[in-house]
Amino acid sequence: MSYLMSNYIPLPVTFIKGNGCYLTDNNGLVYLDALCGVAVTGLGHSHPKISEAIQSQAQQLLHTSNWYHIQHQETLAETLCKLADMDAAFFCNSGAEANEAAIKIARLHASANQINEPIILTAKQGFHGRTMATLSATGNSKVQAGFAPLVSEFIHVNFNDVEAIQKYESNPRIVAVMLEPIQGESGVIVPDADYLNHVQEICQKNNWLLILDEVQTGIGRTGKMFAHQYNQITPDILTLAKGLGNGVPIGACIAKGNAAKLLTPGTHGSTFGGNPLVCRVASTVLDVIKQDNLLNNVNVMSDYIVSSFTEKLKAVDSVLEIRAKGLMIAIELTKECTQLLQQALDKKLLINITGQSIRLLPPLIINKEQADEMIDIICELVSQL
Repeated sequence: MSYLMSNYIPLPVTFIKGNGCYLTDNNGLVYLDALCGVAVTGLGHSHPKISEAIQSQAQQLLHTSNWYHIQHQETLAETLCKLADMDAAFFCNSGAEANEAAIKIARLHASANQINEPIILTAKQGFHGRTMATLSATGNSKVQAGFAPLVSEFIHVNFNDVEAIQKYESNPRIVAVMLEPIQGESGVIVPDADYLNHVQEICQKNNWLLILDEVQTGIGRTGKMFAHQYNQITPDILTLAKGLGNGVPIGACIAKGNAAKLLTPGTHGSTFGGNPLVCRVASTVLDVIKQDNLLNNVNVMSDYIVSSFTEKLKAVDSVLEIRAKGLMIAIELTKECTQLLQQALDKKLLINITGQSIRLLPPLIINKEQADEMIDIICELVSQL
């Protein structure tokens, strides 16, 4: 009997340690991790610099509260803002909390402009979290099922459809557009190259905030520090989590211009958000990405993995499309493939299945030998469908 609530259906394996791109279970079996805890452990498991930062900081100070200055928080905020060309940061514990902060800033933006009952446009099949507000922002009825009444101030439009956003320009209640640069949970849905540029133009024309949810795409996952940098734009609000802490829970909501000034004393807070431990670890993550030139590795390995899949699967009828941006990779199939989750596990490979797509989120540190191991197993499984 388990005393855990039944909202998860875990696979029949228990991991007890990790090293780099590999995990070891309680039977001593070793698995290649091509999921990274859903885009979290980008630097791999038990990275020596991350472990040292955790140990060192734990021996000094874990928590004080935000009633006092926290130097590691100040340092991390400065680094992130300079990397993203933003002005101010708020730290929390997760991506959902970062998106909650973004939604609250949008509400304050509405209040400052005397807009009652504000509405935020979000994308169908997007994913922004599982709190009541972020669940409502999420454009997926399956995720929302059973939780009505939802927060009603969201309208979901088609992703990668500029006209779907333009048609709301005459609606005086719209105050923001909230999007993932690439839809991760829906299967690595990559929009047109200029989509975000057009969305930003619409937002600037109408005094709407552009909120980019980079909880999954941020921190080097796509081959740039932030995915929106491919578009050479800067959003009003940027949300981060997952890879920022490499397994330590931290989220960040970063803002620019007027949006950076709207959270004032008493308007928002977090007991654990931005504590000395998580901020020191996050700063170390950013240092390692820079020092080890991991963005270059992401791009090199992405090209290699995608070209390998394209060549090896070109004659497989069940393969509909291969999508990728950096180390966000999806292989869409013509049929349901949930059985591949267990089959891959049996071959000591961790993957994800979303809809009819295999989703791969390998570590940013993956090398050619490890990539070949992943590619060979996936191609074998897909060819047997």
